Order: sequence, then structure tokens, then C-alpha cells
Amino acid sequence: MKKKINDVCKIISEKINSDLLDNNSYISTENMLLNFQGICSATSLPKGNVTSFKINDILLSNIRPYFKKIWFSKFDGGCSNDVIVLRANNNIILNKYLYYSLTNDGFINYYVASCKGTKMPRGNKDALLDWQINVPSINEQQHIVNIKRSGLYA
Repeated sequence: MKKKINDVCKIISEKINSDLLDNNSYISTENMLLNFQGICSATSLPKGNVTSFKINDILLSNIRPYFKKIWFSKFDGGCSNDVIVLRANNNIILNKYLYYSLTNDGFINYYVASCKGTKMPRGNKDALLDWQINVPSINEQQHIVNIKRSGLYA
């Protein structure tokens, strides 16, 4: 069954003070790696409040989304306001299944098409929330996640 992103998760806007973070727990578009390759340590921290994220959230760079900067969080932390934090409703969709559903060229091309601006194009959050993904049963989602983790399906 197809569902909109808006129906299976929410965008997190809770804030945390950057004084509570370090270079390993702060994520910005600068330390997110290209082509779904994860993150590296930040080189600096901002002052003030940043968006909070939790383990198993999905972080998506909202600037120049064609760089394919999406990361599945392995810890709690804080991120730049240019990073969108998605949190799955686990009664409907598994976090990792949602992540795998977003790490593909179909989604990226759709999201890039929603961008505004030329030098630093930003994705449209409304378009993001309208993206539809196939949402099978939780058991089927877990099966797909297990196959992806094992490397049998690229």
C-alpha cells in the first residue's frame, strides 16, 4: 500500500543547545558525506540552539539534495537547521525501511525537482512530505531490511 511520507513519519523541530554537543554528535550539511555514505566528524560547532535528533532518526540535507546526503542516526545529537530530521511512526513503518526507501535515485530526483534557488537550492518540505512510498506489513518490511543489511540486495 502506498503512503505519503507525512502519513508514516514526522519532521522533528525540537531544539537542543549546542553546548551539549561535541564534534562527533553535531551534524551539518558539511559533515554529511555524498552519495548516502554517512557522516564524518564536524570541524566546528555553532552557538545557540540546533535541531535535536535521536538514535534511528533519518537526517536529510535540505541544501543541494542532489548530493544525496542522507544518514541513519546511530546516536542522539543535534544538527544544523539545514538538515531535516525525520522520525518514523514505528506502528506503521520501520525506521530502517523508511531510510532504505529514501536512499534511491527516484526519491532524490523527485526532491531535487522541488528545489528553489540556484546557488544553494533547497528542497521543498511540503514536496518531501507528499512523496509516496510502498508500505507493506511490518513483517515484510523487516524481511526487506534484513536482505538489505545482508548485502544481497543493492
